[in-house]
Amino acid sequence: MNFNKMDPLMKALRAANQRKVGQTELTTEDLKRERHSLELAGKVATPPIGVSSEEFSIGDIKAEWIRPDFAHETRHVILYSHGGGYTSGALGYARILGAKLALHAGVEVLSYEYRLAPEHPYPAAFEDAMQVWDYLMLQGYGANQVILAGDSAGGNLTLEILLALKEQERKLPRAAVLFSPWTDMTATSESYQTRRENDPILTYDYIITVRNAFAPADSDFSDAKYSPLFGDLSGFPPILIQVGENEILYDDSKKLYEKLIKENSPVTFQSFPDGWHVFQQMPLPMSAQAIKDAAAFIQKELY
Repeated sequence: MNFNKMDPLMKALRAANQRKVGQTELTTEDLKRERHSLELAGKVATPPIGVSSEEFSIGDIKAEWIRPDFAHETRHVILYSHGGGYTSGALGYARILGAKLALHAGVEVLSYEYRLAPEHPYPAAFEDAMQVWDYLMLQGYGANQVILAGDSAGGNLTLEILLALKEQERKLPRAAVLFSPWTDMTATSESYQTRRENDPILTYDYIITVRNAFAPADSDFSDAKYSPLFGDLSGFPPILIQVGENEILYDDSKKLYEKLIKENSPVTFQSFPDGWHVFQQMPLPMSAQAIKDAAAFIQKELY
């Protein structure tokens, strides 16, 4: 891939995920650049027509309703958790895929800004996610009226919501959609090496840096509170996993799929040969097809 000829969105996403070789600490300069890059990506890639957004607050958490402009039913909702390595991302970035899902699935989307590391390390983001879930329940939505969705770190957070609800013996959502989920923070999978040269977005150093900003470097990252791949995934609702074959986190998705199959939880796995990390954000034919597939999955589960 010729990085000099990438479109503005690709450049912004790549700029948000680069590190000096061997760098494992997040600098103030890096953090500022990455957060700016993801907000720029949101401005470049969000569908310009067809949806409306309304910002509001859930306690201290900034949130946003994303609604299709055309007539749609309001009985169901997609709760979207954005990616960004738990260190970057906000409503503008979440709006990229939130708007696409709203448009194609015909369902309102609720996104939110969870607190970011390193200022707010684990469990801040998880606490915010559960607060937003509780907000939806207080608004009168039943758990089976909610579809969870998330990309990358947001996919991690989506799985942590499911694990927490199950542990608390609460009702689970109707289904979940995961775009290139970050499921294994041990960073030991073979795809970190075998797909390193093909990944235009992520690097191993980036993963370790944001992980160490999210939790102390000496943490047991095989604990399910960090790596949901190692949790009890039995009894989960139907899950759709989409992943690009040119990303170092490929095994995070493939192993999740295999674990869900082993534990008899319904799962659909889509692997895109020409895709990379969260490629669904890009204005490409394969991205459009992936979103259509995700929307079809959501509509099938809801209706």
